[in-house]
Amino acid sequence: MENKHYDRPFTVDTADVITSDLLEPIEYAYKSKRSIDIKITQPEYTSVCPMTGLPDNGTIIIEYRPDAHLVELKSLKYYLMQYRNVGMFYEHVVNKILDDMVSVINPLYMKVTGEFTPRGGISSVGSAEYIKP
Repeated sequence: MENKHYDRPFTVDTADVITSDLLEPIEYAYKSKRSIDIKITQPEYTSVCPMTGLPDNGTIIIEYRPDAHLVELKSLKYYLMQYRNVGMFYEHVVNKILDDMVSVINPLYMKVTGEFTPRGGISSVGSAEYIKP
């Protein structure tokens, strides 16, 4: 996308480069005994603004109640690193992460929240959630 405010174009990837194949499910061994609520926080999330190519930073919070699988944390780290050069709006980021995580670990419940660093004096927080039917 062309940046109307800066004459040196930035190279920005599209969401097509993000693959959920990096996410690795691991078995939740206590499924038959009890449920557990898990909260994962990534305070160093980075992507780029699709309009300007400037960096967007924030904290991604993933809360979920697993069914049969957990997500392996190092695989999640590498998955989230794919966003670093991708131009996506905040609202799309939380939905994409939610869709990919649900497709891989099929939780009973999941909520993904993005708390994004203020830009131009405006901060933004967006959440998307899934409840297994």
